[in-house]
Amino acid sequence: MTPYLIAALEQAKREKQPIVLATRLPTGEQRLLPDPEAPADLNEAADRALERDESGTVRLGGAEYFLHVHNPPLRLIVVGAVHIAQALAPFAVPCGFSVTIVDPRRSFASEERFPGVDISTDWPDEALDALAPDRRTAVVTLTHDPKLDDPALDRALKSQAFYIGALGSRRTHAARLQRLKELGHNDNALSRIRGPVGLSIEAVTAPEIALSIIAEIVAVRRNAPLPPKPSAKPAP
Repeated sequence: MTPYLIAALEQAKREKQPIVLATRLPTGEQRLLPDPEAPADLNEAADRALERDESGTVRLGGAEYFLHVHNPPLRLIVVGAVHIAQALAPFAVPCGFSVTIVDPRRSFASEERFPGVDISTDWPDEALDALAPDRRTAVVTLTHDPKLDDPALDRALKSQAFYIGALGSRRTHAARLQRLKELGHNDNALSRIRGPVGLSIEAVTAPEIALSIIAEIVAVRRNAPLPPKPSAKPAP
C-alpha cells in the first residue's frame, strides 16, 4: 500500500467515514472507494460491501477485486441506566455494538450494574455532544424523564444516527414529539424516532423489551421491512 493510501485510509478512520480498500487481483493495484473516478460497478460493489459490512472478492467485467471494508464501529448509546438497559447491553454486544450507558444518576450508572460497559455520568446533552453519534450509531432513551430523554433526543436528531428509539406509550410519545417540535424539530425529523421503541412483540418484562429493541435496531440497520408505528403525532 502506498503512503498516500495509508494516509487517506487513516484520515477516513479518524473522520469515521466508511471506506473500502479495493485490491485488483492478481496485479495488486489498489484504490479507495467510493471514488468518482472509479467504474460505476466497482463503486456499487463497494456500497454493497459496506452495507453488508462484509469484505470479500467480486468479479466485475472480467476482473477480480478483493474489497476490504473499513466501517466505523457500531455503537449503541443508551440513555437511562434502568433495568431494560441492563438487559439490552448483553444483547447488543454479541451483535457487534459497543455500548455506552448515559445517566447522571451515579447510583444507577455504576460498574456493578453494568460490568464491562462504558458509562457516562454526564448530562445527556453533554454526553451526546462528546460521543458525536454517526451513521453507525443507534441511540435509545429509556428514562421516561423528559429532563434526561429530551436533551438526548434533541442531540440525536441533529446527528446522523441510523436509529433513534424512545421508550414510552403512544400518549407519552405524542407529548414528547410536541416538546421536541417546540425545540425546532419538524415532522420529517421527528419521524426518525422509533416510538414506542422496539418491535411489537407484546413484550412485558425487561428482557423481552430489550429483545424487541435490539431486534428493531438490527432490522433498521439491515433495511428490513418494518410495519409502521402506531400514530403518535404532536399537536399542530
